[in-house]
Amino acid sequence: MPSTKPILKLLDLIQSHRVTAVIYLAAKLGIAELLRDGPQTLDELAKATGADKDALGRLLTALSTVGICSLVGEDRYLLTELGAGLDGNAQHSFKHWAIFEGEMLCKSWNGMLESITSGKTAAEIQNVANSFDLMSRVPENISIFNAAMTDMTRLVTPDVLRAYDFGGISHLMDVGGGSGELIGAVAKKHPNIRGTVFDLPRCAEVANHHFDRLGISDRAGFRAGDFFQSIPSGADAIILKSVIHDWNDERSSIILRNCRQALPKDGTLLLVERLMPASPGVSDEDRAHVMSDLNMLRGPGGRERTEKQYHRLLTESGFRPTSLHPAGRFNVIESRVR
Repeated sequence: MPSTKPILKLLDLIQSHRVTAVIYLAAKLGIAELLRDGPQTLDELAKATGADKDALGRLLTALSTVGICSLVGEDRYLLTELGAGLDGNAQHSFKHWAIFEGEMLCKSWNGMLESITSGKTAAEIQNVANSFDLMSRVPENISIFNAAMTDMTRLVTPDVLRAYDFGGISHLMDVGGGSGELIGAVAKKHPNIRGTVFDLPRCAEVANHHFDRLGISDRAGFRAGDFFQSIPSGADAIILKSVIHDWNDERSSIILRNCRQALPKDGTLLLVERLMPASPGVSDEDRAHVMSDLNMLRGPGGRERTEKQYHRLLTESGFRPTSLHPAGRFNVIESRVR
C-alpha cells in the first residue's frame, strides 16, 4: 500500500494557519509576560488574563505542542526559550509581529485569490492608491504595523552590523527608517557617525524618543518627507531596509533616483533586502523569501528580487553595484553613485 506520510504532511501544511492563530492568542493574552518570572498555575493565568479557565487550559495545551510553553507537574506552565520571544520586553521580541500576522496579514491573505487572478493588490482591488493609504484608514493598524516593523528590524540589525563596516561613513541617512531602530544601533556602535531618519511625519515622535533613550540625540535626528517626492541631501551614505521590496520597478526607480539626487558624487547606497534564489528549493529560508514575495503581491505591490534583478534596477537608476554582504536571511547590497 502507498505510504500515507506525504498526505499527512500535506494535511499539516494545510492546517498550519492554526499555529499562527494560537501564537497570536498567546501574544494578545500576554502569556509570555505572565510566565516571565517562573511557572504559573492555570488558575493564576486564568485570573491574570480574565480568560475562561477551561478554554485557556486548552489553548495552553496547544501552545505546548508547538513549543511555546511546557506543562510542569500537574497544573503549572513554564515558558520555553522559544516562547520567550513573545515577551514584549525580550531583546529579540516578536510579540508585535505575531499580532501583525494575526490581526492584519491573515485577514489580508484570505483575499489572495483575488490578487493572483487579477494581479492587483488588496488596495487596488478596493480602488485605493496603495496598501499604506488603505492601512491609514484604521489608525490602530498603523501602530500595529510600525511595532511589527520594529520587531523585524531589531532582529535583523545585529546581522547587518556584523556584515557591513559602517566605519567609513560620516553621515548615514535611513530612508523609510521609521522608528529609528537601525540608525540608533549604527550610531551607538560608531560614535563618529551622524544619523538621520527620513520618513513620514507620523514616525517622528517614536524615532526621536528612541534617540533620546539611547542618548544619541546630539548625533541622530528625524526629517519628515515623502521619498517619492524628494530626499534631502547632506548625507554621504543612504540606507534603505525593506523599502524597495515594497514597490514595483517603476515606483522603486523613483525612490532610487531620488536617493541618487540626494547623494554626493561617489556617495554610497545600501539596500538591506532579501534575495530571491533563482530556483527556490524547499528550505526554510527559501520558503520565507517566497512567502514574503506573495505578501508583497497582496500588500504594497512590490516583490522580492534576485541579485540579478537588483543589479539591473540599481544600474538603471544611476548606481554602480559594488558588493554584496550576506546578513542572516537578508543581504546588504552596496552601490555607488555613477
